[in-house]
Amino acid sequence: MNRKLSGRDLADHDLVSATKDAVACEFGEGLALLDLKSNIYYSLNGVGAFIWQLIQEPKPIVDIRSAVLARYNVDPERCRADVDALLQGLAENGLARLHHETLV
Repeated sequence: MNRKLSGRDLADHDLVSATKDAVACEFGEGLALLDLKSNIYYSLNGVGAFIWQLIQEPKPIVDIRSAVLARYNVDPERCRADVDALLQGLAENGLARLHHETLV
């Protein structure tokens, strides 16, 4: 089930993927994203650009957090909060899709 999340923590097993409605190009240390539906530009810093690369294929959120922790020297709680905020922001702006995966 695809959905926008508002005020709910992302679950480790939820999947996230970039939409095909955005194009990206390198811009300084990060990326510039163009939403092809709205013609609005967004910018991502270096960490955001790394996450954008990761979500080109559906990926569990726990794997994204782990990849950021492995690459950057960041506190795990700060990592979780920042990664979740970015993913929710991307989803709210139509640049990513969040998929809730029910564990059986």
